[in-house]
Amino acid sequence: MTTAFRRADRRVSPVFLALVAAMAVSGWAVWSEKLAANTGFAVFLFVVSGWVVSLCLHEYAHARTALHSGDLSVADKGYLTLNPLKYTHVLLSIVLPVVFLLMGGIGLPGGAVYIERGRIRGRWRDSLISAAGPLTNVLFAVVCTAPFWLHGLDGVPVPFRCALAFLALLQVTAAILNLLPVPGLDGYGVIEPWLSHSLRRQVEPIAPFGLLLIFGLLWVPELNRAFFDLVHTVLGALGVSEMYSYLGQEFFRFWQGAPGVGGVP
Repeated sequence: MTTAFRRADRRVSPVFLALVAAMAVSGWAVWSEKLAANTGFAVFLFVVSGWVVSLCLHEYAHARTALHSGDLSVADKGYLTLNPLKYTHVLLSIVLPVVFLLMGGIGLPGGAVYIERGRIRGRWRDSLISAAGPLTNVLFAVVCTAPFWLHGLDGVPVPFRCALAFLALLQVTAAILNLLPVPGLDGYGVIEPWLSHSLRRQVEPIAPFGLLLIFGLLWVPELNRAFFDLVHTVLGALGVSEMYSYLGQEFFRFWQGAPGVGGVP
């Protein structure tokens, strides 16, 4: 019975499988252009479902690393099932990131899984738990951009290229922003184990507002421009031109009308 209980704690959730199915079906629709008149809507579904899948993987990476670092309670909390409804802050982890995506076209996951830090064996493991989430976004970005940096775009429809580019942009923005050493974000979690107890106590009240602070700062034109220059530099290193990610965002905003793609190679 104990073994069966443990298996249930780690069995992939039907909710997550439904998200993956939605991503696959919408991706097929974008690729095959079966819904040519509604390509933008298909791109929208593909990007949103892909983004939420990446959020689940981000939080799973935190939990899985914590499990192997001494916190066995993550299994009891359901974090290993990839079910977004099991996260401690569905609003911060799923709802707000999707809202940020719709408002500003940026990927910014928030804190979700509760780790019992007292169970973690060592500060290095503690730091690695926080780093695991953004590193998952990095890996997701590498996978999304594989057709670009492998020069395998022949035969890939333009809308699908653009959708992949925009989804990759979200992963890069999430990785960069989440690695900032701001309370409430994973970057602060990486350095927190190495700070003095008194400093951590002073910073603790600020943590719930770190996510909103970063989002607010990105509305400052100069900061926004500098940030996206960095994002596009990273994407360029992965073979993705700014044109593709721009068109991907335009397809994503289907309610504004489909973008023109004439001249796109």
